[in-house]
Amino acid sequence: MYGNFMVLTVLLNMFIYRFQDALNICSLGCSASMESLVSETRTPIRIGDRSTSDVVVRIRTQDGRDDWFYCHSQVLIERSKYFADRLSENWPTCQILDSRNCVEVYCQESEFDHHVSVLRLLYNVIDGFVDDMWHGVKNALGILQVAVNLGCPQIITACVDYLEAVPWEESEEEEILKIIPRLGTQVEPILARLLPVKQSAIMGIFFSTIRFATSSPPPIMNDLKSSAQEQLEYMLTEDDDAPLLAADDEIKSEVKDCVKRLFERFNNLLEALLCEMELFSDGGKMQSFQSLLSDLSWACQILCKLEIMRELVCNWTDASDKIVKVVKEASPTAELIETKLRVIEVAAKILEAIGYGTVILPSAKRLHMVKVWLPFVRVAKPLIDSVTTAHDDAPTLKMDSELWQSLESTFVSVILALPSAEQAEILTEWLGNEHIQYPDLTEAFEVWCYRSKVSKRRLSFLAVNHDKINTY
Repeated sequence: MYGNFMVLTVLLNMFIYRFQDALNICSLGCSASMESLVSETRTPIRIGDRSTSDVVVRIRTQDGRDDWFYCHSQVLIERSKYFADRLSENWPTCQILDSRNCVEVYCQESEFDHHVSVLRLLYNVIDGFVDDMWHGVKNALGILQVAVNLGCPQIITACVDYLEAVPWEESEEEEILKIIPRLGTQVEPILARLLPVKQSAIMGIFFSTIRFATSSPPPIMNDLKSSAQEQLEYMLTEDDDAPLLAADDEIKSEVKDCVKRLFERFNNLLEALLCEMELFSDGGKMQSFQSLLSDLSWACQILCKLEIMRELVCNWTDASDKIVKVVKEASPTAELIETKLRVIEVAAKILEAIGYGTVILPSAKRLHMVKVWLPFVRVAKPLIDSVTTAHDDAPTLKMDSELWQSLESTFVSVILALPSAEQAEILTEWLGNEHIQYPDLTEAFEVWCYRSKVSKRRLSFLAVNHDKINTY
């Protein structure tokens, strides 16, 4: 019994010893494997490493360019669908070059460098962190096209992220519009900044802009306001493209309210200047007056596009006497010439709306506008011309010659639409005035003479009708 126990003890000790020895061997093996893995991690494979390469990629062009790149099938297969297909068993032919599999890629000469960049990026793209490898928008676009053709999703994602985030120059934007739409939905995020927005967003922008453009911010913000006014006019202009937004009732109502508030500020300043004319010599008052006139001139263009000029025309017509009085009685300064110029610019647009039937006013109001603005314009023009001639370097004092011609034509149109007796009154005063040269009312005079001469013959039927009515 004792002998058997001793045998079992010996066998158990031998088992324990061999088990510990096996554990030590396994531990050494695992340690060696870990060291090997760490060693491999520390020395990643690189493109061009001939000692570890198992694939040659030949990039060739029709011009005879042929470059070899020593690559690794593991990288190519994992990160490019094109190379995965070419290196698969399903590909019917696979050349052997320099004891390695060979994949030939043909491209245009202009695409060669982009193909090389894509090959290098296959080794460098890790979670898309390759921000310093694109070398500009144009180069990134070339790489993106090659990446799409070779089926490289990681490069495509990184390239899309780059192009979506960086600023573009105008020429680059046009190039993007040519290229991106044909590359598929995976690259559409690049076009996010160019997509049309909802009408509600456009209207929100329009409302905010029109309120700022018709406000009276500090002079330091004048450039910002001018830019806002330019963009509003662009939104409403029909050129090669349709206007950015339709002129519906909501748009028109908002514009009318903003212009109404603008004219109220202008009218309040007029009243203040009439009460205390000496204030007009103050530079701040002068600048405010000119700024409001410039805003009203711009507002005329917007109102014309929206066909809602009537309210401003009526308000300006009612205020015309005050406007002329303020400018005439103001202290003569260099700024006064510019003020007269701004006044005439607005008056010309108002008279044009009246003269060509955009806004219909009674003949009494039309006659009043002619009697107020005709004397003012013909006296102001020689003064403005003399100053602008003497100061060619002062662009703010220059008035487009076409505007003078347009204003002259407008006066003729307004006058010829008045009753003939009132035309005669205006023409009589014009013929005896020293400023007969401008505005030149010769056309109105000729038409009046013709109408007056043939009136009895042309309107004889009226007398006949009157006689018939009287007989009854």
